[in-house]
Amino acid sequence: MSDYKYYLKLRYKTILKNTASMLFALSLLIFLVGSISIFYGDFKTFNSFFMTTITTAGFGLILMLFSIGEKSKIINVQDAVMIIFFVWTFSIFFSSLPFVYYGMLNIHQAIFESTSGWTTTGLTMISNVEIIPKTFLLWRSIMQYIGGAGFALIMVIVAGSTGVGLYQAEGRTDNIVPNLRGSAKIITLIYVSWAILGIVLLMLISKLPFFEAFNHTLTALATGGFSTKNASVGAFNNLSMDIIIMILMIAGGTGFGVHYAFLLMTKNFYKNIKDYKSKKISKLKLKDRISSEPYLKNPEPKTMYFLLFISIILIFLFMGKSLYGVGNGLRHSAFQAISALTGTGFSTVSFLKWNPFGILVMIILMILGGMMDSTSGGLKLYRVYVIIKVIKLQILNFFKPQGTKFHVEVYKGVSKKFINESTFKDVIAVIFMYFLIFFIGVFTLLGYGYNLQDSMFEYSSALSAVGLSVGITSPTAPLGVIWIETIGMYLGRLEFFVIYYAIIKLIKDLKEFI
Repeated sequence: MSDYKYYLKLRYKTILKNTASMLFALSLLIFLVGSISIFYGDFKTFNSFFMTTITTAGFGLILMLFSIGEKSKIINVQDAVMIIFFVWTFSIFFSSLPFVYYGMLNIHQAIFESTSGWTTTGLTMISNVEIIPKTFLLWRSIMQYIGGAGFALIMVIVAGSTGVGLYQAEGRTDNIVPNLRGSAKIITLIYVSWAILGIVLLMLISKLPFFEAFNHTLTALATGGFSTKNASVGAFNNLSMDIIIMILMIAGGTGFGVHYAFLLMTKNFYKNIKDYKSKKISKLKLKDRISSEPYLKNPEPKTMYFLLFISIILIFLFMGKSLYGVGNGLRHSAFQAISALTGTGFSTVSFLKWNPFGILVMIILMILGGMMDSTSGGLKLYRVYVIIKVIKLQILNFFKPQGTKFHVEVYKGVSKKFINESTFKDVIAVIFMYFLIFFIGVFTLLGYGYNLQDSMFEYSSALSAVGLSVGITSPTAPLGVIWIETIGMYLGRLEFFVIYYAIIKLIKDLKEFI
């Protein structure tokens, strides 16, 4: 065996070991969720989850056996890409099996449902979610909640510094504190705290039963959009619920670094007020301290709120007011706009009566997406802001005095980042790949006979992991439609290049071994 083949063997043993560990964890999760069906006396559902547990754990054991022996001790970026690729792919496949073993969906539909869950999309192949066992509703919500955080987050908490490559490979950059494991724990604390708050508010204020509050909180924060009702949130016709869900959707669409910056600003605010009242600082110094807070310098929250304000007004004036009246028009316009931009996919109304203008606004919002390092999909507002800044810089460069130099800097979370050529190339590459896949998906749907407006809406919803639908996605959809949307959800969640890198590396390494 050549030195390079031996080197590859060591690396793949490390990859398989880490993948197997996550599959064992997944099999435990599947078993725990499936066990809940025993309390309902639903042994058919328990059997479908138990069989999935055995299948998943068995495959994990096979991978672990292949990883026995000497292994590489360090996980580099290429290893991390392969681990993320394997973990996401296998998790989606095995998580689909309960639907198959139960007889609820065929394998194509089940993989679609599982992909929609883990990628936090929310499109569904189940025609009537109100009659399926509650364990399956819970399973869909848990997939979205964990998928929103990402497998890398879990692995970093468990593995510590060895998981750095995994974290970056999954497309995350929100290092809140210098220690990555510390950052992961802070993110988890923020995520769980919001979940507890959401459940409590929906139960106390909106008077929802625990099961409904639990499921809708998890899928709102994950910006997933799976609901326990066929008509989504609109089935409840509950104003207080709509407001709480809107807050949770915005929280989910906000980057974790921005959350942390807001918490620091809140903490510093009370300290600054206390110092001002005790005359330790002047009024001018107080203003300086407040204005220097990183949260206020982050462009993404301002961009999000500006886009929401404009889009809500436009939808309301050009459609919402005439369809639903003034009060309900504002309510439904706000809810749908927030759901689209954050990539959640909840809805309070049907889109069948919406005019082309309203549909176009929703398509644009779905494409733009939420903030970087949030649970939402789309292009992300950070990239949009960088593009706008670079365009502005190009204009300024034309009029600048000779010898003057400009540079682009953007606050992200609690830190300042300088936009160099490499960063700009990454932004352009992701945007290009997004629209390439988007047009392929739209043309595919057009080929199946759907009109342009519906095709653009449905595929932007799939690719941006949103979950809103105009009716194309259904159990009766052609197989080609099911799979082109499945691929779109999968590629969009991992932002394309991780998948491409992994597949190319896998093919090259297989050639080397063969």
